[in-house]
Amino acid sequence: MEKKKISCSALRLAVLCLLFLMLFGIAGCGKTGAGEEEQRYAWPLGTASPEDTVTQIYAEKFAEEVNRLSGGKMKIQVYPNSTLGGDRELLESCRDGDIPFVIQNTAPQVSFMQDLAVFDMPCLFDSIEEVREKVDDDKFYSLVEQVYQDHGYRLLGYGDQGFRVMSTNRNITAFWDYKGQKIRTMENSYHMDFWKALSAAPTPMSFSEVYIGLQQGTIDAQENPYEVIVSNRLYEQQDYVVETNHLPHLISLIVSDSFFQDLPSEKQEILRKAAAFAGEEARKASDARIADKKKEIEANGTEIVVLEEELREKMKQASESVYEEIKEVVDEEIVKAYME
Repeated sequence: MEKKKISCSALRLAVLCLLFLMLFGIAGCGKTGAGEEEQRYAWPLGTASPEDTVTQIYAEKFAEEVNRLSGGKMKIQVYPNSTLGGDRELLESCRDGDIPFVIQNTAPQVSFMQDLAVFDMPCLFDSIEEVREKVDDDKFYSLVEQVYQDHGYRLLGYGDQGFRVMSTNRNITAFWDYKGQKIRTMENSYHMDFWKALSAAPTPMSFSEVYIGLQQGTIDAQENPYEVIVSNRLYEQQDYVVETNHLPHLISLIVSDSFFQDLPSEKQEILRKAAAFAGEEARKASDARIADKKKEIEANGTEIVVLEEELREKMKQASESVYEEIKEVVDEEIVKAYME
C-alpha cells in the first residue's frame, strides 16, 4: 500500500501546533530550585529567506545576543526558508501569538498595515546611511512603532539589504532609456506605478520564473537588492546592473505584542538591546556583502552603472504621482516625518 504524502501546509500546521504547545507551557517550562521558571524550549523566529542572506545573519545575531544577555535563560530558534510559512502566514501567526518573532521585508506587511506603504515612496534617499538615519530617528520610529502595535505587533528594529537596483540588457544613460522595458516587479501597485511613471512596462511575475523569463526574453529587466541578484545568478542573463537605488530594501524584526506584553520588563529590555545589536551587525554584513556581490557581478562581465545626479532628479520628479497615491492611504504625520 502506498504511503500517503504529507503536504507542506500540513507539515507547517503540525510544526505550529507543536510550537504552540511549547510557547504556552503545556510542555515548556519547569521550576528551578529558586522557584524561577526555566525555559526548556526555544522560542521560534520565522523567516521566508534562505540561510545565506542578511536576514539569516540578523536572526542569528539576535538569537545569540538574547542568549548571551540572559545568561542562557532565554532561547530562540531560527526557522528560515519558509519552514513555518511564507511571509503572509508568518505575519498572521505572529499577530495571533503562535510565532513570537518574525524577520521580513516591509513590502508584504503593507497589506496588513497600509501606513507602511510610506517605504514605497521612490527615489527619496541618496545613500543607505540616510535611510538608516531616518528609520532610526526617534520621531519617525515612534510613529511607525505605533502602527505595528495597533495591529498586534511590536517593532524591535530595522536592518536592510541596501537599495533595490535594476538589472537590464539596455544601458541606462538618459530618462528615455527606460521606455518600453518589460521589467519584472512584485505585485505591488506602488512599485508598478513607479516604473510606469518612467515609461517602462512593469510585469508582475512569480520570482521563480524570473531567471527563465530573462533567458527567454519574456522580460527585459528586473529589480531587486544586490543580494537577490547574485544569489539567484540573475546577472548571468543581463548586461548591466543599474544603481537606480529607487527603494531601500528594509528588513523588520517584529515580535507578537501579546507575547511581548506577557514578558517581565527585564526580559523585554533584553529583547530590545539584542535587537539593537543585531540590527547594527546586519547592516555591517549588508555593506560588506554588497561590495562582494558587485565584484562577482563585474567578474562575470556584467557592467555596473552609476546614474548621474541629473537623471536621478528626473526619476524623482516623475515619481510625484506615486507620492500622491501613497499620501492618500498613509497617515499624514508619518509621510511628513519620512520626507522631511
